[in-house]
Amino acid sequence: MVLECISTSPFMEPRIGLLPFNQKTYFRWGAKSSSGGAVEKHNHSSLFIDKRGKIRSFNHKKLSRKKGGSLRGRGWKYGSGFVDGVFPVLSPIAEKILNFVQKEVNPNIIWTALDTLPTTHTTWDDIVNVAVQLRLNKLWDPIILICEWVLYRSSFHPDVMCYNLLIDAYGHKSQHKKAESTYLELLEARCVPTEDTYALLLRAYCNSRLLEKAEAIFAEMRKNGLPPSTVVYDAYIDGLIKGGNTQKAVDIFQRMKRDCCQPSTNTYTMLINLYGKANKSYMALKVFNEMKSQKCKPNICTYTALVNAFAREGLCEKAEEVFEQMQEAGHEPDVYAYNALMEAYSRAGYPHGAAEIFSLMQHMGCEPDRASYNIMVDAYGRAGLHDDAEAVFEELKRLGMTPTMKSHMLLLSAYSKTGNVQKCEEFVTQMHESGLQLDTFVLNSMLNLYGRVGHFRKMEEVLIAMEKGPYEADISTYNILINIYGRAGFLDKMEEVFSSVSSKKLKPDVVTWTSRLGAYSKKKQYVRCLEIFEEMIDAGCYPDGGTAKVLLSACSSEDETDQVTTVIRSMHRDTRTVLPT
Repeated sequence: MVLECISTSPFMEPRIGLLPFNQKTYFRWGAKSSSGGAVEKHNHSSLFIDKRGKIRSFNHKKLSRKKGGSLRGRGWKYGSGFVDGVFPVLSPIAEKILNFVQKEVNPNIIWTALDTLPTTHTTWDDIVNVAVQLRLNKLWDPIILICEWVLYRSSFHPDVMCYNLLIDAYGHKSQHKKAESTYLELLEARCVPTEDTYALLLRAYCNSRLLEKAEAIFAEMRKNGLPPSTVVYDAYIDGLIKGGNTQKAVDIFQRMKRDCCQPSTNTYTMLINLYGKANKSYMALKVFNEMKSQKCKPNICTYTALVNAFAREGLCEKAEEVFEQMQEAGHEPDVYAYNALMEAYSRAGYPHGAAEIFSLMQHMGCEPDRASYNIMVDAYGRAGLHDDAEAVFEELKRLGMTPTMKSHMLLLSAYSKTGNVQKCEEFVTQMHESGLQLDTFVLNSMLNLYGRVGHFRKMEEVLIAMEKGPYEADISTYNILINIYGRAGFLDKMEEVFSSVSSKKLKPDVVTWTSRLGAYSKKKQYVRCLEIFEEMIDAGCYPDGGTAKVLLSACSSEDETDQVTTVIRSMHRDTRTVLPT
């Protein structure tokens, strides 16, 4: 069956003498979209009138293969969002297409509009530029619609970049089967996959936690004569880190080096970030030193990651040393670097040191962002200076920056630290009246506040509201209760809460066990502490520095102290403590 229609492009102004000779559009059935439905495949007319008035013809299938054009026939760099290292420059028509696909939600309307575009080199460049710009904006659905239109409906012959964009979009949507199907279509179209193709497919598997399939990518690359490269290893490590599989990421990093694949600046930066977030700044520094020994040059992101690693542990002197090294290496600190250094002083309990960095940033012409103000609110709040924290919060609003939920949380924590119940209650009411959706963190803060000041009835009312209402209690909720009841000496109530944790489908963490230990340690019940410690180990939860301190405080004699010291040391020898599992 043949259907006939006449269409006009919503993106273009009419131009006399340059329109196609035959305006009819023919459809044929056959191709399938990723959703499984039948898709019309157009057979555009090959005839048109040139500017001299002569009838001419062209071959659509060769249009996208011809050299030239802004992005046509070029590679695409994984992970950067760039094509050949530059941002796409959009033509007026491309701008219209971009605005249209961002506003329109009906796929049929979008495809019908794209059908009206002329089949030219310029159109292909516009389509690719729009897709790349959408990727920069992290708008995956419009990318899928555009690339599927190219593959299943247009007369353009897609190149590897189009397939890569589609695989990437599917990966971010956790649609690994569609990403895999696109890769197979790429091979069927006799299009040669690049290392970026494999990197993106591997990332899609990581997003879906399919590590066996991710591992199979390396075998697939070797089968096709392409050894795993830095790009592919970086994609794998990045996917594992974002999926929370940090130990596996470290293993892959070591395997990368064993395979004689040279880690890049990006590789080392990811590992430094990984160790920093695990509060292992000494390991982050070790990776940084290894990087320099391998003649791999750190960039500003690397230095900032190392500053952040020290900042999380409040090691402000170390953080400042790295900050100075960054400047000596010729890098101009940006807002992220300044924020990291401010965080170091905040965590170390030096709010005025953080304020000096804030002033220095402004003096150097670097404009503070919302995160900068949040750090200052936190810095003053940690030091108990809630008036200063409130002043920074108000300054944030005065400058026209809308406070985020985190901004409110930090100010609430500042009020809570001083034990000002009335002020906290008023602030939570203001948050609710302003339209902010209260979350578990807010209620946990109020739970902790009520417990600390001895308002147990109110604390239990908040817990009942959390268990019955839309606010889901998490392990931190029960850790607060265990800590409060334990400190108050209500051991039976504490044990009742601890026993209820498993029924809530939650797993006690090191804070849960340490808080429970602390209650008995306070009463010098050494034997009971050892029993709980053994339960903790049997449950697969390993002690940290806080656990060791609590155990030692339970000791009443030198023999008990020696026994605990021996146990803790043996635990650290037998346990992998570099990263959380």
